[in-house]
Amino acid sequence: MSRRGQPLPPSSGGGHPRRRWCVAACLATTIAAGLASRAWPLPGLFAEYTGDALYAVAVFFGWAWLFPAARGTRLAAAAFLIAALVESAQSLRWPWLVELRATRLGSLVLGQGFQWADFVAYAVGAAVAFAGDITLRRGRRGSPPGPG
Repeated sequence: MSRRGQPLPPSSGGGHPRRRWCVAACLATTIAAGLASRAWPLPGLFAEYTGDALYAVAVFFGWAWLFPAARGTRLAAAAFLIAALVESAQSLRWPWLVELRATRLGSLVLGQGFQWADFVAYAVGAAVAFAGDITLRRGRRGSPPGPG
């Protein structure tokens, strides 16, 4: 539902608002999957790019939690742009930023080493998050809309 109580247009991903608890569960699951992808890498290209794609998915759900009524297209664009900005910042070698990346949390959040191919993984992750968001919101058609 929109802020005025009207159904959301189909382009926004369905007629049901996001429930924050569901978005938080998706975010937690995405973070767990991202950490697992580092501990137990998948074979081939998946080993290198799964974590990058999941990073964009996590950004999507983070923004969806903050702005549950936002259009999915805007969340996907924001997820890609933020991931791309973080990737671009990896080429910066400012001493304080290098020190921050040397920590475990800094490395996970800010990454290590710029790679152009990561932009493709971010685009895939944002698209997967958008598609998952639409699927989750449309899957609730039979249930009444509830509080955030």
